[in-house]
Amino acid sequence: MAMTNDNGSLYTNIQQSIATLEFSHSASNSLPINLLDRLTKELHKLSENKAVTTIVLKSEGELAFCAGASFDELIAVTTIAEGTVFFSGFANLINAMRTCKKIIIGRVQGKTVGGGLGIIAACDYVFATEAAAIKLSEISIGIAPFVIAPALERKMGVAALSELSLAPDGWQNAYWAKEKGLFSRVFETTADMDTALQIFTEKTATYNLEALTAWKKVLWNNTAHWQTLLPERAAITGQLTLSSFTKNALSKYKK
Repeated sequence: MAMTNDNGSLYTNIQQSIATLEFSHSASNSLPINLLDRLTKELHKLSENKAVTTIVLKSEGELAFCAGASFDELIAVTTIAEGTVFFSGFANLINAMRTCKKIIIGRVQGKTVGGGLGIIAACDYVFATEAAAIKLSEISIGIAPFVIAPALERKMGVAALSELSLAPDGWQNAYWAKEKGLFSRVFETTADMDTALQIFTEKTATYNLEALTAWKKVLWNNTAHWQTLLPERAAITGQLTLSSFTKNALSKYKK
């Protein structure tokens, strides 16, 4: 399967036991396979790093937080195996976040679509701005958010997931997302969010890491089956990607 020329970037900065993990991509911080894999591996490393107590997950810039999957790579899928590999990137990342021994704090500065919502839902606590509108667009291109659905359902419930997924062309604002449990706190400006985020993470960095790790396991209770469920969902989505409906829908986005 053809890969995009731009695999994006990933930076990790650790200060006073707080690890800031920042990803970037020129296409509205979308996530090609390579970048998803790098994020997953970095989270596994940080999980075992005894010098880290808290992880902040963010994206670069002031606009979109994450545009979801790479459309260029999705369009390039030609076999079920390629489709399964493509969507397994999100499955692996969400499972890495779920099993990470450190609390993961999401920083969401702007709009998020599709797979990016799964990443937000897999965070343990989420700061967002008023600009952080959300949308699930998968149904409109002939697939569905199978892989990320368990994470979203865990945070928002089936009713909110249904409302969001069955209106693929509509945006929901940040306060709707907070009301449904996806966001923990919402701020008017990025500056206000970052001030509160700094205060919050400085506090979590002082907590007993052993207690936080044990408590995270409790918060993620009854999700161990995701280790097989999410890859299975990736295979379902990969097969749907080859449907004539999806291929016709994706053809509109070809460069």
